[in-house]
Amino acid sequence: MLHTFAIYVDNKPGVLNRVSSLFRRRAFNIESLTVGHTETAGVSRMTVVVDTDEHGARRLEAHLYKLVPVRRVDNITIAPSIARDLALIKVAATGEARTHVMQLVDVYRARIVDVSPESLVIETTGTEDKIDSLLEVLRPYGVIEMVRTGRVAMVRGTAPVKKRAAPRPSAATDTHADVSNCSV
Repeated sequence: MLHTFAIYVDNKPGVLNRVSSLFRRRAFNIESLTVGHTETAGVSRMTVVVDTDEHGARRLEAHLYKLVPVRRVDNITIAPSIARDLALIKVAATGEARTHVMQLVDVYRARIVDVSPESLVIETTGTEDKIDSLLEVLRPYGVIEMVRTGRVAMVRGTAPVKKRAAPRPSAATDTHADVSNCSV
């Protein structure tokens, strides 16, 4: 299952390397990673998407808190949230094909941000599925180049993220449940 973490860190050189190295050392593949400034000066927010189970997500959260530059970690996977990606897609478009591409762009509520005699550059935001769908309908026209951001996500509403109370298994049933004594 894909888990989405919002990680608040000090905005200093080397922090991204320290956080991503933790994922590497623990053999977790990062599906998506987006970093940017927050409303607080000196603090950046990383939105990291990782494919892991619930136990792995709890382990990651515990290990992230051990890193000095990490201020807060929120697993927003099951919280009501908004998630978006951004994509820029350069499509070959001349003559009649240009008109068809422009109509598709309108249907997907995307916008054209650059026009040249041989191509169009399209900007779109939305869910991964929406961007994948737009990409598939544009492929027959000739996708020249494409770039995508990672997922950015935010919990809905004004309330802070609530920590989930995971059921604590007994020591006899699961010896790997307690991650408090693990080292980074």
